[in-house]
Amino acid sequence: MTFAIERRHLPGEEPLELLSCVNGSGGGRAPLLFVHGAYVGAWCWAEYFLPWFAERGYEAHALSFRGHGKSGGHDRLHGFGLGDYVDDLEVAIQALPRPPVVIGHSMGALVVQKYLERGTGTLPAVVHVCPVPPFGLLPSTFHLAFFRPGLFSEINALASGHRASRTALAEALFSRSVESERIDRFYGRMQRESQRALMDMTIWNLPQLWRMQRVPALVLGAEHDALIAPSLAQSAASLLGAKYGLLDGMGHAVMLETAWERAAGAVLEWIERATM
Repeated sequence: MTFAIERRHLPGEEPLELLSCVNGSGGGRAPLLFVHGAYVGAWCWAEYFLPWFAERGYEAHALSFRGHGKSGGHDRLHGFGLGDYVDDLEVAIQALPRPPVVIGHSMGALVVQKYLERGTGTLPAVVHVCPVPPFGLLPSTFHLAFFRPGLFSEINALASGHRASRTALAEALFSRSVESERIDRFYGRMQRESQRALMDMTIWNLPQLWRMQRVPALVLGAEHDALIAPSLAQSAASLLGAKYGLLDGMGHAVMLETAWERAAGAVLEWIERATM
């Protein structure tokens, strides 16, 4: 059975896009709320993950932060920081019928960490996929600058509002085995990221671990992740008190990879063990 994806806008400081794929036979399970990373929007989860989880009996939702996807605020993007994205996440959580399991990718995982630091509500569990670690982007930045300077230059161009090449996109987001058609399909949907949010992730607004609520947590790293190396993801798991898993043969954008279903399966298996 194929489940339709519905879009609605949540009221907030900016109208927030929420994509939902709902299976009416959820059986009392906690809903799932997927949170995107930098340069994309909720659409990245709608490609495969939302209908896949709905087919397995879950209410699956994906949020676009302000300035992303079809949320409002694109004209003021560079004024938004991580705190604003945490506000958006809180609005989305409160709009759901019960506290969700929140799955954050990359920047989105750091937003989830900041939400747990705020302590405004208890979540049943969280999943951090290829997360920006609690110590921020500096280690990744230095690694790219020294060992992959070409990619580092392209990412800086993207951060400055310019377009990166398809080659750089493939290297940054996907494994070595990704098809060119897949790269082309997503290239036109990438967008700018907030300069303020990038600075927050680097040094200015990192989570204070001693203030974070501790809930069941999983961290997933990806073997061929050029942006958040598996060693950094594993360090994040240790700091967050989370279980760690490695997705073999995958790049950073696991939800858009050719083998995306393997990543979805790893998330599902852990959620069912952690919440049942």
